[in-house]
Amino acid sequence: MEDKVLRKLFLGFIHIHILHHAKEHPIYGVWMVEELKEHGYNISSGTLYPILHSMEADGLLNREDQNVEGKIRKYYSITEKGNEILMEARNKAYELFKEIKD
Repeated sequence: MEDKVLRKLFLGFIHIHILHHAKEHPIYGVWMVEELKEHGYNISSGTLYPILHSMEADGLLNREDQNVEGKIRKYYSITEKGNEILMEARNKAYELFKEIKD
């Protein structure tokens, strides 16, 4: 039960991580899985790719397919809407941090 609750909570954090990194530079799935692991999120590509696809469908990310060593790699970049959402999420996260830090 607790794992389900934490999973729901952390999925929101993962979305923010994705938007943050997609703003810095185009990202792709395998790189993002590794980046999230560095922050303590154990997420599989089978979980990440549907998130990326839904964020693209919601207009938060743009996808560009590139041929890398004979394989198609999907790169994701933040959209204007995604950037607006990221800024709002940062503001909300900052307010929450100020409230719960003590």
